[in-house]
Amino acid sequence: MKNEIPYPAVDFLLPNQDGKSVSLKDFAGKWIVLYFYPKDDTPGCTIEACSLRDARDTLAEMGAEVVGISKDDATSHEKFKSKHALNFTLLTDENGGVINDYGAWGKKMFGNEGILRKTFIIDPTGMVQKVYGRVTPLGHGDQVIKDLKELKK
Repeated sequence: MKNEIPYPAVDFLLPNQDGKSVSLKDFAGKWIVLYFYPKDDTPGCTIEACSLRDARDTLAEMGAEVVGISKDDATSHEKFKSKHALNFTLLTDENGGVINDYGAWGKKMFGNEGILRKTFIIDPTGMVQKVYGRVTPLGHGDQVIKDLKELKK
């Protein structure tokens, strides 16, 4: 997608699960774990979301916010959050503009196009410091904690 790390994160303005607009600038001064996922409440996406949910308190202590983005609408996000007690923001990118900006759209395993499982760690100045190209949902939260500790050194 982009050049070498670090590079500036693409700004966005998207509605969250409550319909409130959220932008990258809202997180200025904080680390952000921005992750893109294919669909609310599907097996892999649920495993990934729950892994990040379980890591969130540790990430928050480290000054990081978790934000998930998919094409699902606010109603779907709200149900997904409630069902799995997700403790972070989910944003709706129904037209896929931000998904494209981050290079999180492309060919998947069986040749279909769709949202790729990608995560970005963005520093407090808005620079992308780490990109996970093909996320393994299980244990992703622990991997992010480990890598954020390294980045903060």
